[in-house]
Amino acid sequence: MLRLAARAGLTALLACSLVFTLWSGIRIARDPDLRPFTDRAGAEISAAMDRAMAEEATPARIADRLAALLAEDPRNWIAIDAVITVAQERGIPVDTAAIDAARAVDGGLWTQMSDCAACAYDAANCQLSAMLLCQAPVALTSLGDIAGLTRGGLAYLSDEPVDVLDVGLSAVGLGATAMILASGGTTLGVRAGAAVVKTARQMRLLSPPLTARLTRAVREGVDWAALPAVRGTDDVARLLRPAALEPVIDVARSVNRMENTLPPLETLHLLRHVDDATEARRIANASEALGARTVGRMEVLGKTRFLRATVRLSNTALGLAAGLFGLMLALAGMMAQLGQTLALRGLRRLAR
Repeated sequence: MLRLAARAGLTALLACSLVFTLWSGIRIARDPDLRPFTDRAGAEISAAMDRAMAEEATPARIADRLAALLAEDPRNWIAIDAVITVAQERGIPVDTAAIDAARAVDGGLWTQMSDCAACAYDAANCQLSAMLLCQAPVALTSLGDIAGLTRGGLAYLSDEPVDVLDVGLSAVGLGATAMILASGGTTLGVRAGAAVVKTARQMRLLSPPLTARLTRAVREGVDWAALPAVRGTDDVARLLRPAALEPVIDVARSVNRMENTLPPLETLHLLRHVDDATEARRIANASEALGARTVGRMEVLGKTRFLRATVRLSNTALGLAAGLFGLMLALAGMMAQLGQTLALRGLRRLAR
């Protein structure tokens, strides 16, 4: 009787585990929005970051990171100052003499003038420290979008290579108002975010994966044949296919959230760590939770550890894991029972 009850219990456990596992698997297969990981809330992100920093923000790590940043050419003072702030928060001493010497070299009047001249001529030559003074008055406004569309239209008419991503981001920026009306207001902030993304692209701050994804989206999301006929904002809106441009819109919206929390230069700095819309959203979530501490955490933890602190296992993943664990236990129990039965039969035969 006891053996039959145990067998019935194991069979029931096996059946339940199979049903639970199949149900979770079917949900994941049918719903592309279901992922093994889900975004943490703001308080959860702060707590996870604090735990990660307690492990990673050691004196050796701070010293190594500062040494690497000071050795770069040109130096990124956004990152250097963020790491110095982390060191001050945690009471870690730093090599102030080396930092002051490097700052004196980079902060000289002649250096600043030459950097600004190069930046004003070509955004690809911009350092973050010169960006706001030398390019932002044009690049971060509608003037930059109009210039981008004009360049693209002239190149298209002249049968010359068109900068697809620059034109696409300019069109999204100028057409954002119309897209807001068409989508019920869900693209609020896209215009400002698209301008920042375009500026980052001109400064060569966008990662190759993100550049490829955005370029593919604007190729499909812009009516290129109608580009030369654009005469106003209404014409720009007719160029756009919002469904195809969704990856661009998602990234721009997340970048705008970063910019609402952080200074523009820090937002531009963080964009180099973005490879897709999901990463942009998670970094935006972190910026809203951490505020001014965001860049320092990114520099000390590194991108992988930083992004790991912004997510947790979803309920669906936990359900699937529980189903698989139960299935393994049930199978192990049944195998053990089968082994015991076979062993007993062997002993009976030997006893005869």
